[in-house]
Amino acid sequence: MLDQHTMDVVKSTIPLLESAGPALTTHFYQRMFEHNPELKDVFNLAHQHTGGQPVALFNAVAAYAKNIDNLAVLGSAVERIAHKHTGFLIKPEQYAIVGGHLLATLEELGGDAVTEEVLTAWGKAYGFLADIFINREAQLYQQTAAAKGGWENTRRFIIKAKTQESSLITSFLLAPEDGKEVIDFIPGQYLSVSLDHDELEFKEVRQYSLSDAPNQHTYRISVKREEGGKVSNLLHGHYQQGDVIDVVAPAGDFTLIEDAANPVVLISAGVGLTPMKSMLNQLIAQKNGNNITWVHACENGTVHGFKEAVKAKKLSHDKLQSYVWYREPTAQDLPAEDFDFIGTVELSKIADSIVPNAHYYFCGPIGFMSVIKQQLLALNVPESQLHYEVFGPHSDL
Repeated sequence: MLDQHTMDVVKSTIPLLESAGPALTTHFYQRMFEHNPELKDVFNLAHQHTGGQPVALFNAVAAYAKNIDNLAVLGSAVERIAHKHTGFLIKPEQYAIVGGHLLATLEELGGDAVTEEVLTAWGKAYGFLADIFINREAQLYQQTAAAKGGWENTRRFIIKAKTQESSLITSFLLAPEDGKEVIDFIPGQYLSVSLDHDELEFKEVRQYSLSDAPNQHTYRISVKREEGGKVSNLLHGHYQQGDVIDVVAPAGDFTLIEDAANPVVLISAGVGLTPMKSMLNQLIAQKNGNNITWVHACENGTVHGFKEAVKAKKLSHDKLQSYVWYREPTAQDLPAEDFDFIGTVELSKIADSIVPNAHYYFCGPIGFMSVIKQQLLALNVPESQLHYEVFGPHSDL
């Protein structure tokens, strides 16, 4: 445990951190990539360009400083980040590199306020937190490698099928090149795909939600083609059936809870429907009697993924209800056979399906999820029943 003096010194730097803001972590990443360019093979550089990763790291550093004497409140964030790290195959020795650049950044930007005492305290605090991550990630690596169908590092998978789900989303059915079984996952988790391609300056790792129920033999991911997204455009345009990609085992703490007694409501926008599709398929396969409500929002019919698949499941499963919002339907979407409402999601319109004892899973853009959370709380759903996933750098709603 950290001593009281160290915690007091770290907490005393909170005003310094807040005055520096995300400029602190932007400088940190610039410094680290300049001195250790090999780490560009680990970090998602797209998140650097958008500014999302520096902001997320700054928020994490500030939260750690503010709660250093009560780390229990950060437990869920630590678990989420540890899972993300295993998808990037983060190693213990990389924590020392990151720590060195973090302390150097404090010294370079903090001026006279960053004394030797401050650097010593932050060195201890960082080392303490790094050990928490290293130990948890070691457990996750070991569990994955020891499980039936599990593996270490990356494993080669063949693209067995490529299916267009909408104008923006394509599914990739992946089977292991060695023909052996694959480790089961919990619906809601993701695969990490590692691409080393001539069109990429560095090796790139992306994490994509699994979009089907586990079957021990194959995985399916569904990828949105992002405008300007190098990896998603490569997958959509260049990788074809028969090609081989490197895959890290499933991870993620956003998972379907086994609870046959309570209803389940799956809420998504855009490509956020991918983990929901995995959960839906699993719930139906289990035949455990759950009442299931599927809520999805998208722009219009051209980007409405899994439209026919969900329709078919609704016809064959009498406890599945489906509600779809199109923000701006096109003329081709009329008459309204594929959607129920126009505009943005208003859960009050389906209030009969919003019951306090249900589990609510939601995924989509941050703004969408924040609105959904507020609507559910206003409809008297306990916060303990809310479960959500954030793509990319973690953010709070």
